Amino acid sequence: MEVHVQPTTRSKMFCGCAIGELGDPPNSNVCEICLGMPGVLPVINKAAVEACLKTALALSCEIPRHTKFDRKNYMYPDLPKGYQISQYDLPMSVNGHLDLDGQRVRIRRVHLEEDTGKLIHAGDKLHKARESFVDLNRAGVPLMEIVTEPDLRSADEARDYAVSLRTLLRTIGASEAEMEKGQLRAEPNISIRRAGSTELGVKTELKNINSFRALHRAILYEVARQADVLEAGGTVVQETRGWSDAEQRTFSQRSKEFAEDYRYFPEPDLPPLALDQTWIGHLDAEVKASIGRAESKGDAVRDFQERFALPGESARLLSQAGLEDLLGAVVNQGADDAKFVASWMVEELLPRLRDGWSNQLSPRQIAQLVGLLSSRYLSRDNSRRTLDTVWGTQLEPETVAKEKGWFGQVDDGVIENAIDDVIQTIPKAVADYIAGNQRALGVLIKAVTEACGGKADGKRVSELLRKRLG
Repeated sequence: MEVHVQPTTRSKMFCGCAIGELGDPPNSNVCEICLGMPGVLPVINKAAVEACLKTALALSCEIPRHTKFDRKNYMYPDLPKGYQISQYDLPMSVNGHLDLDGQRVRIRRVHLEEDTGKLIHAGDKLHKARESFVDLNRAGVPLMEIVTEPDLRSADEARDYAVSLRTLLRTIGASEAEMEKGQLRAEPNISIRRAGSTELGVKTELKNINSFRALHRAILYEVARQADVLEAGGTVVQETRGWSDAEQRTFSQRSKEFAEDYRYFPEPDLPPLALDQTWIGHLDAEVKASIGRAESKGDAVRDFQERFALPGESARLLSQAGLEDLLGAVVNQGADDAKFVASWMVEELLPRLRDGWSNQLSPRQIAQLVGLLSSRYLSRDNSRRTLDTVWGTQLEPETVAKEKGWFGQVDDGVIENAIDDVIQTIPKAVADYIAGNQRALGVLIKAVTEACGGKADGKRVSELLRKRLG
């Protein structure tokens, strides 16, 4: 597994340009260095080096006294210099490990490099792209590359490794590691072999993975695809493959290069680094203190999780937000399904708290709102409309829902009748879904929900639609 992580820094790897945010105007966070202009000189970002060393220490890596940067040469439109500054034979750290419930995953190396730009292909659903544009806002953003040995044996293990790594990175403050923001990119290298064989098979590398769920599904698909190829007498090709979440499949992107294809040589514009051992000692103490505090907090989270029999991720998220007491208060108000309440709080309450809103909803209001949702007197959409209305007030959710016309229970029979009507009305969406287009299911769910007057629960509609269409 190769994982690229954006360390927590304010500026890029080799210049003073701001990292920026998703949605910034294209090419607005660039300078002569990002753009690869001739005659400019890069300067190493110390904060990125510090984040990389802390990550290496947390992974029990060996840190050599001397390291250097190298040029990785290849031509691609989003690489303005014609090479990427990375590390090759003298990385910043080697030979570490991460333990997962008794399983040790060996870490081959943790090193620093810079990110490339982004290609944007112009086109629409009916016409293939005829031109492409280049956005270099990401060019030069620092990245830590964390590479494992081939110790992961299943999609479950790969996903658990990535989740544990993200938790560790956040614990030590090396990165926010938000996958949806592109701050953590997991790229599994997958090969299969015949039972009893000790020789690794030909590998493919998967890209375009933007969630842990997608990581799990992509690996399952690729393992099955390679098995089908071999069982049919074919040969697996070493290549880079993308993951299409909409189609739930991988697809070929380009042939996979070998190290010699990149013609690595030492970066002449950057001096080798001599890592100060005293500084590393201070960083090691910081890392151990952070992990110690996290372990102490982890004990409290486990107690909270056991008290309400919650899933681990829900317990962790609610604890981080300081909502343990609120969950207890909601349960005391009569909400008997703590798991359902916790799930609702993670999905609906946490996003609002991130926007700076707090103490805007009482335990009594939450208990009533969640009760209406779980008993299906409110659909998911109407429960959100009700939540928006009662937020920051003392209004009763049930009273508001009735006054607005959102209150009402739709049973399975009504939903199934609506499904029959929709199947007759938009057969193309049905055919697209049966052919494997997952987006078509959203069209069908929306149509069925509207046919039920907006009072059908979207999740239940999805379940019944899937059952009806096979």
